[in-house]
Amino acid sequence: MRTLGVEISGSEALLCLLTKEDDVFDIRDIRQRRFTLGNQGADLEEMRKFQFDFAKLIQDYGVDSVAIRQRPHKGKFAGSATGFKMEAAIQLISDVDVQLLAGNEVKEQLKRNPVPVDFEDTGLKKFQEQAFTNAYVYILRKTYAKDE
Repeated sequence: MRTLGVEISGSEALLCLLTKEDDVFDIRDIRQRRFTLGNQGADLEEMRKFQFDFAKLIQDYGVDSVAIRQRPHKGKFAGSATGFKMEAAIQLISDVDVQLLAGNEVKEQLKRNPVPVDFEDTGLKKFQEQAFTNAYVYILRKTYAKDE
């Protein structure tokens, strides 16, 4: 299973590709660790380019699923309009399973199944930590759903 973890922050989509085969997790190196959407996604061509480039990355790396942390619509930590546009563009990519993870689900899974390695030992950049966590939690979800 190849899962692309995505954390949308402002006008950036931060990425981490995590695979699980035979109960072994592996962090894969990818050519692009972040996508930035300028001009708040107001330009149609820029949105199309973002979606095309994202879909191409998914296709090139054989990604099965994309896990995005869901952001609240209101309140202190509410997502931006640009972030929601990016999220929608990713969700509309065909031939890939895109899932939104609720914040409380992520916390609950991490509480029950902590990440077995310190993040500093993964070799990832600090800005990729939430994307890594999203991919890890989604893979756990899929693993336990099969067991039930």
